Amino acid sequence: MMEPFNPSAMRGAVDLSGLVSRASAPEAAPGRPAPASTGASARAEGIVREADDASFGDVLELSQRVPVIVEFYASSIEPALESIVATYGGRIALVTVDGDRSPQLAQAFQVQQVPAVAAVIGGRRFQLFVGMPAEIEVRQVLDQVLELAHQQGVTGVLEQGEAPTEPAEEPLPPLHQEAYDAIARGDYAAAASAYRSAIAQSPRDQEAVAGLAQVNLLLRLEGAVASEIRAAAAANPDDADAQLAVADLDLSGGHVDDAFVRLLDVFPALDADGRTAIRTRLLDYFEIVGADDPRTIAARRRLTALLY
Repeated sequence: MMEPFNPSAMRGAVDLSGLVSRASAPEAAPGRPAPASTGASARAEGIVREADDASFGDVLELSQRVPVIVEFYASSIEPALESIVATYGGRIALVTVDGDRSPQLAQAFQVQQVPAVAAVIGGRRFQLFVGMPAEIEVRQVLDQVLELAHQQGVTGVLEQGEAPTEPAEEPLPPLHQEAYDAIARGDYAAAASAYRSAIAQSPRDQEAVAGLAQVNLLLRLEGAVASEIRAAAAANPDDADAQLAVADLDLSGGHVDDAFVRLLDVFPALDADGRTAIRTRLLDYFEIVGADDPRTIAARRRLTALLY
């Protein structure tokens, strides 16, 4: 079970209603389609669209009907959430923003680096994450956004006609597909079994290794009560198991740096068994976050220094 949704944990909501003055005919950024104007029909709005400083007023209107995910990118970094958002059946809209070409929006959303992702619900901004987590983590955050939107009465559904056509994907290997299907129905034990079988067949299957790490995280979180876990960790700061449990909560909520720092800070004070447990868990986290992610690289470097 994920940590219960807490909007304050998303660095707060900010009212954007006074942010943008609407332009009558905004120009499209070179190489990108012009932002579609928001009209009466969901088809005119679309599920995935581009926006800039001049057209963002339309996005605020749209956020009164459905939660809007705002993904900031730059010329060297392409948007990555389109295919994920499209699977939500019109319950979520995606707006992509070139941060370099939209300095007013970048400032309003406190964007210091890209990719950066936020949500707008009922005209209010919620920071989500910086960088691009694994898909399973992204979906957990989007599910939380939907929950908050429901609480605020933002429960519309857009038509699917304007969703982009995705290129045909190559089929997954059988065991990967088995694991994916098991995850979709919430059977994480079956998914773990499928990934272990895939690794047994091909020990260098890094996607299976990362998938197993993600599923094991979900298994550990099943039935977890976040408040109790955090209270236990606060009462036992040198207990490896208590700190590992909180780190799992942090990672599942997208707080990657918090999870890494917590485990690395407690590492030096632990006995040999505790250090082994922390090291093993961190290696799993590195697979989930990605070996090339700057946060993984920094944490791996610090772990190496602590070991040697």
